[in-house]
Amino acid sequence: MPVVWLTEPEKAPVQSGAFSVSDQRLLSHAIIRPNRSLPRKGFHWLLLILWGFLLIPLIPLLGSHALWVMLPFLLGAVVALGYSIERNYRDGELFEELTLTHKFLKVVRHTPRRMRQEWQANPYWVRLNILKEGGPVENYLTLKGGEREIELGAFLSPEERVRLCHDLERALARARMPEI
Repeated sequence: MPVVWLTEPEKAPVQSGAFSVSDQRLLSHAIIRPNRSLPRKGFHWLLLILWGFLLIPLIPLLGSHALWVMLPFLLGAVVALGYSIERNYRDGELFEELTLTHKFLKVVRHTPRRMRQEWQANPYWVRLNILKEGGPVENYLTLKGGEREIELGAFLSPEERVRLCHDLERALARARMPEI
């Protein structure tokens, strides 16, 4: 699941008996991550199976010098594939964190090779826009607050961006209601 909402993070588990009280009461907290279609275990199996299939054409070459000519190229292909998938995993470690209270909406984007980026605005003035067509991608989702506009969930599928938009609209409507 690429979007995980914690709708009542101010409450502690029932067993502990604890409860958090503060003037910055957390209404919603979400973690948005990209989809991972191939788990690490599957990645290792893929490389092992690929290596096995690449060795099959070398069986007739056993005992000849041609084997030693072909072997480095096949090993290089497996290593290159392994490196590229590993790089993809590192790039997939990015995530966005949304924190919503009555006083602010904060979005923090954590990327593996860059500094984290933060954006904060008053939830009353935040405008959520979704461009069905005409944006860089289908269902382009942006948040605008103050003078700055940010893209949200760039790594999500179009359907997931629509779902995130609806969930965030409901959360913002709750945040705009007066505190009791």
